[in-house]
Amino acid sequence: MTIRLENITKIYGPVTAIKKANIEINPGEVVGLVGENGAGKSTLMRVLAGGTKPTSGTYLIDGEPVQFNGPLDANDAGIAMVYQEQSLILTMSVAENMYLGQEGRFLKHGLVDHDAMRKAAKRNLEKVGVDVDPAMIAGDLSFAQRQMVELAKALTLEERTSDRLIVLLDEPTSVLEQAEIDVLFARIRDLKSRASFIFVSHRLDEVLAISDRIYVMKDAEVVAEMPVSESHETKLHEIMVGRTLEHNFYLEDRQVAPQNTVALELRHLGRDNAFKDVSLEIHLGEVLGIAGVIGSGREALVRAVFGMEPAKSGDILLHGKKVDIPDPSIAVKHGIGFVPSERATEGMVAMLSISENISLANLDSVKGPLGLSKGKETSLAKRWIERLSIRAPGPEAPIRSLSGGNQQKVVIAKWLNAQSKVLILDHPTRGVDVGAKHEVFSLIRDLCEEGYAILLLADTLAETIGLSHRVLVMRDGELQAEIDASAGNKPSQTSIVEHMV
Repeated sequence: MTIRLENITKIYGPVTAIKKANIEINPGEVVGLVGENGAGKSTLMRVLAGGTKPTSGTYLIDGEPVQFNGPLDANDAGIAMVYQEQSLILTMSVAENMYLGQEGRFLKHGLVDHDAMRKAAKRNLEKVGVDVDPAMIAGDLSFAQRQMVELAKALTLEERTSDRLIVLLDEPTSVLEQAEIDVLFARIRDLKSRASFIFVSHRLDEVLAISDRIYVMKDAEVVAEMPVSESHETKLHEIMVGRTLEHNFYLEDRQVAPQNTVALELRHLGRDNAFKDVSLEIHLGEVLGIAGVIGSGREALVRAVFGMEPAKSGDILLHGKKVDIPDPSIAVKHGIGFVPSERATEGMVAMLSISENISLANLDSVKGPLGLSKGKETSLAKRWIERLSIRAPGPEAPIRSLSGGNQQKVVIAKWLNAQSKVLILDHPTRGVDVGAKHEVFSLIRDLCEEGYAILLLADTLAETIGLSHRVLVMRDGELQAEIDASAGNKPSQTSIVEHMV
């Protein structure tokens, strides 16, 4: 099956999300799609998946024009999408999620044969190398496991069509460890005999590693197309953002020594089956990075500091005073902010506007004489939009209409507006393009200069090293090492990995 989009345009009011885009996906190939946040990638993917109707242009399958009324029509044509923000229903089982809307295939005497559904789900889970019980509730899985279930769900289309599949992968590796990425890439290569893929990622090295051809989008247009053999990371970056990739990507020259004052201290903090006996200090003006594989305990640790999953033993001290943090509301009152890795479910309220999300953690900042002041809220949001270079039609635009990277900037703005002096950044650049990453890195340097204390769980080990003053390594719930990462004395990745595994 060959898909071709000709002169596809999508307009939302005053905003042109896609402008006369032309792309083609041929049988058995992996097509990479790259561009900055807001370039139009996600909208183009939704058009391909049948979730968004273009304003103009032609969608062709094997040379014949088609019109989809929704994703189910695209599914029937053999087209499936694995979304950047996961679509699983967390209260349903893995099998029920994988065959949602397809229950009729498993009817037996008028009832759904759940045993047959689970067996079918198991076959597709094995295709992506995931050892998960199909009867498990999706909410009990890790984020990375759920991502692999999303891919397995897309592959269920193999059972519904005799034609080749088109699988659209929107940031599928953003939460995966390298071993899981290797499994995913191996499955993609194995499936190329029956499927074609569009692979969207901000990790340009991954796009180059898995793709046959690459399209580049900029300012709503497809501006370049090239075989992977004629591309490299620096070239893609320059086309995407209009400037060359800087050697000083993590702005190490702006890393200044932290203050002597301890902002946050943990003493022998622990929680059963998660982490134990963790002691650390973070100074004002310091970025303290925590490195570790999935299951090392670092995610559970930062959630405990914010009161989301409170510790059962040990002490938390803020500015030298012991505090009890039983829930996030108390953490916020003590000046702790948390930028979560799962921004769609924990970091923002999708049905609210940009301005409403920014003011959410500090409603006092928008109070007027008769309650909340819409004028103050709008003015406040405009200032943060300008400061963080948030690409949006305006402060009243719904946050769900923004690209992933711009949503993340709104979440960061929310905590800065709340005047949180201790910031927990859990994968702050996840789903953020290289241009926007540079802006986030610059903001982190700004915050250090202003005296913020930052606890960082970064997206990559290189990012952890590049941004941090010190790096702590966790394994099996315990701290294994503390490594200096001061400017001019950055450790190698190898020196950290040897403590992680």
